[in-house]
Amino acid sequence: MVKDSLKPVYIEAFDLDDAWFRCLSEILEHGYVYKITRGSYEGQKRLEFDFVTVRIKSPAHQMIPIMPEGSGIPAPTSIDYIHSYLSYLLTGQKTETEDYTYGERLVDAKVRIRQMHEGKEMIREMPLEVNQVEEVIKIYKDQGYGTNQAVMEIGMPSDIKLHDPPCLRLIDTRVRYGKLHFFPYFRSWDLWGGFPSNLGGLELVKQYMAEEIGVENGEIIASSKGLHLYDYTWDLARQRTGKIDTEIK
Repeated sequence: MVKDSLKPVYIEAFDLDDAWFRCLSEILEHGYVYKITRGSYEGQKRLEFDFVTVRIKSPAHQMIPIMPEGSGIPAPTSIDYIHSYLSYLLTGQKTETEDYTYGERLVDAKVRIRQMHEGKEMIREMPLEVNQVEEVIKIYKDQGYGTNQAVMEIGMPSDIKLHDPPCLRLIDTRVRYGKLHFFPYFRSWDLWGGFPSNLGGLELVKQYMAEEIGVENGEIIASSKGLHLYDYTWDLARQRTGKIDTEIK
């Protein structure tokens, strides 16, 4: 008996709007349906790529998805939201209810240590005293572009114990052909709203870093084994792509 095998998908797009549309179109054709047994939205169905790589050649050109006039389809994000999201990525601020933020992990990472004190569990945070964004800028400015070490990490081993571990795990970088390129990896990734907001925010970070390094702004090549659509967005995806009659099994 021949077993099914993984079906990795490669998508090449011009800008972020084009990438989002192409991903919607491809996932309706090649996505795998399963019921979530652990994690966010447990019990719901999800349509997901086995693995996907998305190359965006000019991410700065059109940074948010364009909705057809009169379609009635709600926009998944806005340019105002993306600009506000930038502060989330470049500061270490977080609320008391948050275990982490992407910004904290990037610019003010801390290790959380659980301890028992007088019969109660206490959480102590130990700063790692590293700003990865500024360190990567410094590496390229001071030591040139011939390195594979300029990677910014979001995930850490203890995240496996969190109820909601980070979806974005790392942002690898490269300066080549006079441009700064980003290579983010997401363990899990909501295609409808998360994809355009996350990549829009990362594009603004990349633009800032490229200017500081003194190079041009380059591409984004993102990958994920968990890019997905929740079942409540399937009809929206069909409407946006014009694949109204596509059957999802």
